[in-house]
Amino acid sequence: MKQLSIIVAACALFFGACAQKSTENTNNQTKEENMSKTLVAYFSATGTTKAAAQRLAKEKNADLFEIVPEQPYTNADLDWTNKQSRSSVEMNDSTSRPAIASKLENLGQYDTVYIGFPIWWYTAPTIINTFIESYDFSGKVLGAFATSGGSTIAKSAADLKNKYPQYTWIEGQLLN
Repeated sequence: MKQLSIIVAACALFFGACAQKSTENTNNQTKEENMSKTLVAYFSATGTTKAAAQRLAKEKNADLFEIVPEQPYTNADLDWTNKQSRSSVEMNDSTSRPAIASKLENLGQYDTVYIGFPIWWYTAPTIINTFIESYDFSGKVLGAFATSGGSTIAKSAADLKNKYPQYTWIEGQLLN
């Protein structure tokens, strides 16, 4: 009887320790999941995409990074009806990579990055390619979001996934 009591006590200690370890593992996983960080990076030529990015960042409890062109766009630059405007010239040149004024210093801390832009010529402005090509997004989840006066995000999101297939993309969102 005494041996049975010792065995029961030993089992109770063993299973209690296992349960505590399981709880610790669950707590550590929860802490790691809570430490997951999200970034909303965006380019906004007129302020419309900026407002959408701010709403998304608030909803996702994310940090914000504005993709600012080294040379700001003027109203004349954005005149899509003028084939000689800066935006028209850039969008007609698939190798165009407008310079970005500032660098994101802490990309490594983010697990998810939403990349926002206004849709130009049914796709992302070429400055978005500059941004994506400036960093290594391996191991991160990327999501495109956009604003548009009449286009859907389908072509823009597909273009980015096709251009950068080495990255993990989630479905894009139009946030008008």
